[in-house]
Amino acid sequence: MHDVPKYDADFQHFAYVNPDAPKGGTLRLSAIGTYDNFNRYASRGLAAERSGELYDTLYTSSDDELGVYYPLIATQAEYSESWNWVAVDLNPNARFHDGEPITAEDFAFSFQKFLDEGVPQFRRYYADVSVYVEHPHRLIITIAQPDKEKLFSILALPVLPEHFWQDKDFSEPLSVPPVGSSAYYISDYKTGQQITYSLKEDYWGADIPVNKGRYNFEKIIYDYYRDSNVSLEAFKAGEYDLRSESSAKNWATLYTGPAFDNNQIIKDVIPHSIPRPMNALVFNTARPLFSDARVREALAYAFDFEWMNKALFYNAYSRTRSYFQSSPYEATDLPSEEELHYLTPLKAQLPARVFTESYQPPVSEGDGLIRRNLLVAKNLLADAGWIVRNQKLVNAETGEAFTFELMIYTPDQERTALPFQANLKRLGIDMNIRMVDTSQFTNRMRNQDYDMIDRGFNSNQYPSGGLKITWHSEFMDSSYNAASANEPAIDTLTELIAQSQGDGEALAALGPALDRVLQWHFYVIPKWHLSAYWVAYWDKFAKPETRPDYSLGLDTWWSTDAEKR
Repeated sequence: MHDVPKYDADFQHFAYVNPDAPKGGTLRLSAIGTYDNFNRYASRGLAAERSGELYDTLYTSSDDELGVYYPLIATQAEYSESWNWVAVDLNPNARFHDGEPITAEDFAFSFQKFLDEGVPQFRRYYADVSVYVEHPHRLIITIAQPDKEKLFSILALPVLPEHFWQDKDFSEPLSVPPVGSSAYYISDYKTGQQITYSLKEDYWGADIPVNKGRYNFEKIIYDYYRDSNVSLEAFKAGEYDLRSESSAKNWATLYTGPAFDNNQIIKDVIPHSIPRPMNALVFNTARPLFSDARVREALAYAFDFEWMNKALFYNAYSRTRSYFQSSPYEATDLPSEEELHYLTPLKAQLPARVFTESYQPPVSEGDGLIRRNLLVAKNLLADAGWIVRNQKLVNAETGEAFTFELMIYTPDQERTALPFQANLKRLGIDMNIRMVDTSQFTNRMRNQDYDMIDRGFNSNQYPSGGLKITWHSEFMDSSYNAASANEPAIDTLTELIAQSQGDGEALAALGPALDRVLQWHFYVIPKWHLSAYWVAYWDKFAKPETRPDYSLGLDTWWSTDAEKR
């Protein structure tokens, strides 16, 4: 996408695998909540864990590079210098799990299925793309407006078996396991409770370079638990094998016991430099209450990260401030000359501080006393037309009380929401915390039926064209645009980013330019991040000496338990 690939055309396997890793054994993992179907791409319902990985793609990425793609179902590609078309040859040996060949017709069918019955943003984003079948093992993808990244993203589209999906509605939940094509298939399940994936003995792609040394477990089983606390106790009792922890308190206090003392369970901290997501409390700016940026900024002053980090998190976290956190595209200091090239023409549409200040979330002393921050918040709210009457914050014109709901779905989220709720109370604001199950959270998120949610945004490894789906006003009704962003300047910047894919110099300026514009619109209250994996696992696994730069690399591990091999 942006640089020279690490691996040449004759590479045999990725550097972070053991090509001689033994196959066998079982990996047991956990999931929280429940599931009711096997269609990861349905517009409703909760799909089973890993169900999105049942299908192979034309190309796949490596885990030690960014934006580089290698053949999976494909064998090679030809493309124009302007990136308005790409022709792909398919491996004639590629097969679905039922033995049927994977053909160019299947890919064309898949693309059309996503267009006709997938999420609306797919249809809008790929409206100018066409797929032509030249013969069963060659297809041509064209695009009206040249867009390198858009073409690349299509090459990673799951290839569905037409003979299975042709008479089914792709937008609806699927009650039976589908025919897939990847290394694993669904071999057993108890709906909502457990799902078992088994390694396909005659998997067509087992020995191609991108798969060599991967997918080493004979079975992968997901057990579902009511909540994270129950799941942790089950892990310590040996009910499943590996757990990735996100709670600093749990990691510091609950990963103890005889199995840890005698090294039956290994507790591992694995540092990494992976760009971090913007985990945050997200405002729905389509709600009138949060349409004013001054109100959104004010509420951020009631969020006391420093106290929470000390009192609740053992000072384990760092404060997130950027939508490109821990990447070269993070906005720091004031805009560079290169950024100003893109920002200056938009000056009339932007907050003045984009040009004069470097954004930092509000900071406290960490002692729980944030009177100074609350005074700033009170002044901002007053400027926005909110005053205190009888210890309640009300709209100066209408008398409407400042009340809203924060939607969450885990006890850990509630634990961090309660101090925020208490600080807001001191401002006269009533924040109701609504904990729902994962199914209701997903459905309400899809319908943008919330005032504020604890969710955030995926990490951005580089400024991609996909940022349009997250921030462009064209996608306001999409669950990806969680903040309901609707700003002309942001539309312009995301469009320029999409047009500049492959132009490293332009993206080096456009990335931080967009970052600082988003920061100064206060769409979120940033939370925190950790630049390491907290992983605990029973001592029954081995892993390659080299770990991938941008992944935990679990699909390269193997079982050392002789009884299970």
